Amino acid sequence: MSGQWVEIEFDCLPLRSVTRLDVPVDASPVYEQFVLRVKEAMAKHGTHNTYYLHRGTCTYHLTNDPAHGTVAFAFEGTVMTGEKDRRTKAVDITAKLQGETCSWLSEPVVGFLAESVQHALLVEFNRYIEAGDLEKTEQRIKAVQEQSDSSEGFVGMYL
Repeated sequence: MSGQWVEIEFDCLPLRSVTRLDVPVDASPVYEQFVLRVKEAMAKHGTHNTYYLHRGTCTYHLTNDPAHGTVAFAFEGTVMTGEKDRRTKAVDITAKLQGETCSWLSEPVVGFLAESVQHALLVEFNRYIEAGDLEKTEQRIKAVQEQSDSSEGFVGMYL
């Protein structure tokens, strides 16, 4: 049986695509906190060659049975790339234990695996770039922005 030892999923927001940082009056507290975290990331890392990853999960499979030996983390934070967006340079994320099916898990191992999420993400974001997903994301954002500009900013109202 062939499988992945580390599964990583995330949503990616290129920070250079963020044009507004004000929180809508009717925003939920969860969305408001998200906007504040994005704002903080922009202040800390800038917007050039930086990407905010959110709704991220990293699952380690320590055995070949998902019901026995799986450790999952939720993560969110910033990834920085080189000048031409072709390689990941650094990762600044927060990883929190989300769940586990590992009866022998200890606190030092949780710390080690939480830190390992950053290293796994360095590898995975390079794969994300190579797959062209970064370029596709930027094209989608550009299309939405153009649509918004042509309709005076009212894209998606009343949905």
